[in-house]
Amino acid sequence: MNNLTLIIPAKEEKYSLPQVLNEVKDLNVKKLIVLAKDDGTTIDAIKNADCEILFQTGRGYGNAIREGINHATTKYIAIFYADGSTDPVNLEPMFDKIINEKNQIVFGSRYEKNAGSYDDDIITKIGNYFFSSIGNIFFSLKISDILFTYIVSEKSALDKLKLTSDDYCLCVEIALKSKKMGLKYTTHPCVERKRFADKKKVKAFNDGLKILNYLIISFFSKFFNNK
Repeated sequence: MNNLTLIIPAKEEKYSLPQVLNEVKDLNVKKLIVLAKDDGTTIDAIKNADCEILFQTGRGYGNAIREGINHATTKYIAIFYADGSTDPVNLEPMFDKIINEKNQIVFGSRYEKNAGSYDDDIITKIGNYFFSSIGNIFFSLKISDILFTYIVSEKSALDKLKLTSDDYCLCVEIALKSKKMGLKYTTHPCVERKRFADKKKVKAFNDGLKILNYLIISFFSKFFNNK
């Protein structure tokens, strides 16, 4: 997997990110850390790590991923979490579905057989089911976990999507645009681990409203764009 880059967006992950980098240090992949531009504590924690560090010019989780995609030079990329919840054991089988099954994007899923999450609570579980159902019913997706951005992809496929979201709406933007543009995608069952340390950044209610608004606008734009 030497032609694969792990894009790891990070903000205030000074305790968890060093553990993540230690866990993947023996993998034959490139590691690209995309740090919030004002995050001095995390940079101090990983300054001796074997990775490339990119300070994002904008703000937000989605922005960090977009800047990482634009900066990466390998043929394949993976979106990986800085908190330790994405298990690297899934990288090889997800990558295999790109290489041997000729998929362009593989979405990790916490809601399939042999999958699960140790980070879910009742609110996030209901929210994930709700948003994934909207995606599958109104956009004809076949994705069981639309909010999980543990993704392995051809870089060229993500380049084609021309992503624009700076926040957590990016997770649904990738899925909706992949379907709209006819990219070949599939899913892979993953177990989401508990984060290693530091604080969770997602604000379930506020970010959920933003994602719902994005889905509503995307749904109605289908009709206007077809006129």
